[in-house]
Amino acid sequence: MIGSRISLIILITLASQLIVYAPSSLAEQIKYGRKKVEQGYQFDYLWRDSAAQNQQISFVLSNKTLFDKFRNFRAFKSDIAQSYINKYIVKAWKKSPIPGAQLNLIKRAGKYQLQVNASSQTLMQQARSRVHELEQEATADFFNKYYYHSFVTHDGVSAIKPDHVRIANETVESLKILKPLILETVSIKNVRMVTNYVLGFSQAIPYSPLESRVSSSGAGFNPPNKLLWENQGDCDSKVTLTAALLRALMPRIKMALVFIDGHALIGIEVMPQAGETTVNWQGTTYVLAEPTGPATYPLGQVAPDSLLAINSGRYTLETFHAEE
Repeated sequence: MIGSRISLIILITLASQLIVYAPSSLAEQIKYGRKKVEQGYQFDYLWRDSAAQNQQISFVLSNKTLFDKFRNFRAFKSDIAQSYINKYIVKAWKKSPIPGAQLNLIKRAGKYQLQVNASSQTLMQQARSRVHELEQEATADFFNKYYYHSFVTHDGVSAIKPDHVRIANETVESLKILKPLILETVSIKNVRMVTNYVLGFSQAIPYSPLESRVSSSGAGFNPPNKLLWENQGDCDSKVTLTAALLRALMPRIKMALVFIDGHALIGIEVMPQAGETTVNWQGTTYVLAEPTGPATYPLGQVAPDSLLAINSGRYTLETFHAEE
């Protein structure tokens, strides 16, 4: 009898959690339009938000924003990166060689490798140390040029992925034209109302599946300008666009990009309400949100799989704070 009562309590508790975190509806992008205008391209959107209300917005983005920004970004390929690093090192070495040591680029088994020769063991150590320093410089230069960075997953796997925070930050200026348009619609300058408007916009954009962050190295990721142009993006693409839009609207608010296996969330520093999903990172509490869709979760509510990952600590977090 006692066991039955305990089971009933557990079932009721689970059911109440499912009710709290159930989306109100599926996102629906009712209209998407794009047309050439004198200043660039006009984008027209009509969608249904988490409150089942229709929302719309129209704005113009310049050709420079659409086609010049992030032109260098492409899926990371290790052979291309290694070729870039090798050329960088050879060029730097020729500029400032170590007397008595030689650096050669040789081909072995179809791949180019650096080979160091020196007249003494001491010079060999100096040369190898110099090559190691140049390799670090070259890697940093490559990552900076092509918008990548190294990261460690929640389970300790080292990998390379797009620098989502930097891409979001460099997109903000282009999206500031949306601020008066959105604040005109969301008449009350309220963090939650503004955030939910942006979440609805992002959730309604058609979704494309996320490639593995560890193995794909950016394949499938669309920077915000390309996402808007193609009208589709995976969860990493959508969370980056959402972060950039919210930063354009609320310049000082603290945010975080939260990555779990196969998914991405955004966190906002705002006073949490009862039952909302939050994470605390270095003394700051972030209320979490689901930018991806198609479920129209408002700020503070996340999908059951997301909730499980957060509660299990299976996530990584990158802060996106205003620059001082």
